[in-house]
Amino acid sequence: MDSGPNNQQSRISTGVPGFDSILNGGYLSETATLVRGPPGSGKSIFSLHFLAAGLDAGETGLYINLGEPEHYIEETARGFGLDIDRLDFLNLSASGDQFQGEETYTLFESSEVETPSLVENIRTEIQEINPDRVVIDPVTEFRYLTPDQHQFRSQILSLVKLLKNTGSTVLLTSQAADSMPDDDLQFLVDAVVNIDENEDRRTVRVSKFRGSSVRSGHHTLQISDEGLQVWPQLDPNRHEREHTSTKLSAGVPELDSLLSGGITTGTITFLSGPTGVGKTTTGLQFMKEAAGRGQRSVLYSFEEDRHTLFERAEAVNIPITDMIDQGTLTVEIIGPEELSVDEFTHRIRAEVEDNGAEIVMIDGTSGFEQSLRGVSADPMRDLVKIGRYLRNMGVTGLITNEVHQITGEFRATDQRMSFLADSIIVLRHVEYKGSLRKVIGVLKMRTSNYENQLRELEITEHGLRVGESLPELRGILTGTPTWNGHDE
Repeated sequence: MDSGPNNQQSRISTGVPGFDSILNGGYLSETATLVRGPPGSGKSIFSLHFLAAGLDAGETGLYINLGEPEHYIEETARGFGLDIDRLDFLNLSASGDQFQGEETYTLFESSEVETPSLVENIRTEIQEINPDRVVIDPVTEFRYLTPDQHQFRSQILSLVKLLKNTGSTVLLTSQAADSMPDDDLQFLVDAVVNIDENEDRRTVRVSKFRGSSVRSGHHTLQISDEGLQVWPQLDPNRHEREHTSTKLSAGVPELDSLLSGGITTGTITFLSGPTGVGKTTTGLQFMKEAAGRGQRSVLYSFEEDRHTLFERAEAVNIPITDMIDQGTLTVEIIGPEELSVDEFTHRIRAEVEDNGAEIVMIDGTSGFEQSLRGVSADPMRDLVKIGRYLRNMGVTGLITNEVHQITGEFRATDQRMSFLADSIIVLRHVEYKGSLRKVIGVLKMRTSNYENQLRELEITEHGLRVGESLPELRGILTGTPTWNGHDE
């Protein structure tokens, strides 16, 4: 999408929160941008944000509307809290003044035909107002005023040149549809912005941008009562800071012994095991110990409600409420369809970059995949991005991963995410002497040595208790161990 060396050209804010960063600062001044999308996708409000931002900056703006009548556009802007009282309108919609008389209008230059020319009307308006920003919504309506495609392209190109030559930055909207392709318009403009809709979200994508690089991909576009908001995709390569790795203790000597002192900070650790085995509790134990040193953590829970999470934590001597009150812990419960994946990664960035979080826990991978809108067909791709971002920022990541077998054939992860993890802590139910017990061990640590023994794990009212290693038991990971090779 890099197309030309003109990086010295000044930038014009798009007015849409989050979208300027995708364009690396905004539109280039005195250029024409085509905003494409199906009916109802938000093109008009997208354009109104652009004009309102100019008015807020003391610029002049002109809205040439060929679709909805002027009063509807004004009501829409007010509904989203946009101040466009100083905006000039040229109403060329079917209900506009230009279409109320008996004369027939055409898009042609008046020198070419005898009928009055809309281009001439636009030229007159431009000369009177001298606008800094112009929107033509939708420019595809002009097709109905020309006899063939050649004349349409010729006149639109002439109109765009006219606007740019007067110093205007221009937005054109297009009703993108298979029945009315707009490929010709895309060739005539400097930039193309695509608004797409699918089952769970709107996205915005920049497919063309002359004169500068832009951020590629489908970025979440949200429309709310406050207006538009763009949530850019997380690009971990854009974020990095210097950091020094240390050991993050669990505060449980036997568990720290398993980990040769603790988890290495700035790495990603998976807590893997079946439901109810203690994955979340183990993660909170690391956060409790970090809180005692004044470090800040954030927990994103996808699989438990707030009441249950807090009750369980307090019952095992993890003072989650006190940690929150002291500012060393933030807990967010993420409900189904509540956030898009881009909104979620934005929240992680805000916690890390603005609030100083040193530990981020995602609890757990199944909920992450099922709850967030816009997760990739392969959710590992999104988790890899988050993991790389946390590593680059020197933040410790804890991710709980549920393995569905309670006992039986052992698998560390169900979703083949083990390569994402720098460390994997395995928690397991085992049947021994007619009762269910828990064991804990370390399957992988990239950054240091670790103890290759399994230890018994108990979760008590006093907290985690990790016992001695169990060298006499065989087949622990099958869930039904034997004593010295024989059934006990």
